[in-house]
Amino acid sequence: MKVLAIDTATEACSVALNTDSEVVSRFEICPQQHSQRLLPMLDEVLKDAGLVLADLDLLAFGRGPGSFTGVRIATGMVQGLSLGSGLKVAGVSTLAAMAQQALATEQATTKQVVWVVCATDARMGEVYFAIYKSENGSLKEVVAEQVCPPEIAVELIKDTIAANQGDAIDGFEPVGTGWQAYPALEALLPIDHEVSIQFPDAVYMLPLAEQLANKGDVQVASDVKPVYLRDKVTWKKLPGRE
Repeated sequence: MKVLAIDTATEACSVALNTDSEVVSRFEICPQQHSQRLLPMLDEVLKDAGLVLADLDLLAFGRGPGSFTGVRIATGMVQGLSLGSGLKVAGVSTLAAMAQQALATEQATTKQVVWVVCATDARMGEVYFAIYKSENGSLKEVVAEQVCPPEIAVELIKDTIAANQGDAIDGFEPVGTGWQAYPALEALLPIDHEVSIQFPDAVYMLPLAEQLANKGDVQVASDVKPVYLRDKVTWKKLPGRE
């Protein structure tokens, strides 16, 4: 299946295309430059693959959670591509994409990863959070994605992983930017452990998009929706404003 995936939900901007014979991709850390970089990266990937939109079978995008602006950029872009090509769209969780990368890295290095814990800094003292478990080479969502304070995330980790491992909170792979952002989460990491997967990458959205397509979980352009998890943004009012 020829699948094109895009993601702009975090500081990273990425595009990936599975041509059936190879994966062509671009990945850049470019905060606040997604709207300028996404289309050129998309053009480069299609040109390198020698394909046009009409040759593809499916579009995919990082539907969130992540930056409100970033998620909207990818949503608008994929809707435009879908309208112009008639292709269906698969919305892929950015957290699941990072978990998929951790699993793929495990398979490439024979590292034994059973649990993947995603915690991405959501600002305002919260994280976008989910826990996945590796079963027979695929991922199962054990704790559904949500936005919560890091202290709640810690309790969910203890309740989920420790409960299955005799009170031991180890053997999990942490991904996302939330681990270094919040001391409560960082305290769970082994000494000197580096969280190598910080941002989602469209490359790892490709297999997840194909899985969604096989289940029929795809949309037409008009039905494509982002997932913010946080329903509203709160802010401090200026002095004298009610």
